[in-house]
Amino acid sequence: MLDPDRGLSLTIARVVQRLQGSSLHSQLERQARVSLHKPEIKLESLKEDIKDFLKTSGWEKKLQNAVYSELNVFPSPCHPAAPPEHIKEPLAYMRKAQGSWEKRILKSLNSMCTELNIPLAQKRPANEQKELLNKWNEMGTDEPDLSLFRPVYAPKDFLEVLMNLRNPNYENGEQPSFRNHLGLIQVPLKVKDIPELKENFSELGLNIGQLGIDDSAQVPPEFFENEHVCVGQKVLAEQDSAAAQQYVRQGCPTALRADLWALILNISNQPEDILYYEQLKSNVIQHNLLVDSLIYKDVKLTASNDDYYFVFEDYLYQVLLCFSRDTSVLEHFTYSSANPPKSYIQGKLGMEEYAVFYPPNGVIPFHGFSMYVAPLCFLYHEPSKLYQIFREMYVRFFFRLHSISSHPSGIVSLCLLFETLLQTHLPQLFYHLREIGAQPLRISFKWMVRAFSGYLATDQLLLLWDRILGYNSLEILAVLAAAVFAFRAVNLMEVTSLAAAEAVLADLSTLKVMPLLQIFLFATVT
Repeated sequence: MLDPDRGLSLTIARVVQRLQGSSLHSQLERQARVSLHKPEIKLESLKEDIKDFLKTSGWEKKLQNAVYSELNVFPSPCHPAAPPEHIKEPLAYMRKAQGSWEKRILKSLNSMCTELNIPLAQKRPANEQKELLNKWNEMGTDEPDLSLFRPVYAPKDFLEVLMNLRNPNYENGEQPSFRNHLGLIQVPLKVKDIPELKENFSELGLNIGQLGIDDSAQVPPEFFENEHVCVGQKVLAEQDSAAAQQYVRQGCPTALRADLWALILNISNQPEDILYYEQLKSNVIQHNLLVDSLIYKDVKLTASNDDYYFVFEDYLYQVLLCFSRDTSVLEHFTYSSANPPKSYIQGKLGMEEYAVFYPPNGVIPFHGFSMYVAPLCFLYHEPSKLYQIFREMYVRFFFRLHSISSHPSGIVSLCLLFETLLQTHLPQLFYHLREIGAQPLRISFKWMVRAFSGYLATDQLLLLWDRILGYNSLEILAVLAAAVFAFRAVNLMEVTSLAAAEAVLADLSTLKVMPLLQIFLFATVT
């Protein structure tokens, strides 16, 4: 074990090291130099006077937000003697399973590449570059022939892999008590029970005001909302990321949501950020990647057919095409169980000095990937800011929904939490569905992998994502999935097949998220 003092010193050293290479560091240095010319800065108290200047000019708050962002994103430091792969994923069998899954994805991508006789990447001819640049803001009008392309994988393929996960230490010994778990996920991970979830999500309690609740016995909704908006405006005026994160646990007022999320994610859309986005756009214009067709295909199959999101088709292409070229995304692989795929320059197969990551961001899109971006289009209409928000949401949260790991917010833990909650608190329903061949996870898995995007009405989805940001955790997805089954339990007890169960749960667009969560967490007898 790492003692607390040693852990703290390692964390501080890591944060300092990361910030030293940032633009914020150079801006702070520049401001400190500028302050030397001010009359209130005295030589005899130089250090304290510069500190006071940075505090009063708002730079100290920016530094605090940057530190807070680092602490939220990166895991707690491991013991110095721990090998690097333990930071990515401590359990060897999880790492092995993730490695096998990656090989499968690559095989699927390579076989498509071979079948269609299309290179992974190629430079666009000058006329094609010019044409793409001219129609950058209306790519949705383009109708390329994508009939031969297929998604590399879909959520149901991923579920089959998770169902076959086993801890080898349990296979040869006596049958452990974990085998009492009757669900599809058969790995022994620690997940929270209802009392622990109540404590963790205490701000969702029945006696606490929430946005997304139509009526409350304690506080009239309009009174709470007016007060909540005033508090939100103060939080934004203070520009404090930690305060914003605490605030959104009770929901975001619609008018403040975009600014509050940007504050929590520490996104400020500086000129250098806009320039970086333009460079990514230039990379898209110059080179054509095979994954571009996968992105086009996914948008056409999902968001373009969605009543809420079809209007954002152009934004989705812009953001996702730029995302595929963004090498800064590779940094998240230091704390992800996944590894970026490698490709080799033609004729140099196996020679590491000729290896490149493909796609450049290391992320191969799958069926439904574009739905991580779609809801954000309601909040951000400036492409570079929309892009930065999505990228930060991805490297903090969404990558965990399509990689195999033991992390509490990882998809394996979410599946296990969902099944455990149902089996423990709705045993009759769970057993009934299992007996008719309608394992609940087969229905709810696609909701969780997409973070419910495309399933809930957009206003309800944004209220749910408020809480993901507020608690810096995806566990609420599993709780909501269980709450949906609890809400439809009477109808589900009457079904006799998987198809019938899916029909009962086919439309979630009328559901109100916050009442469902509150009733399931705080009105469930434990």
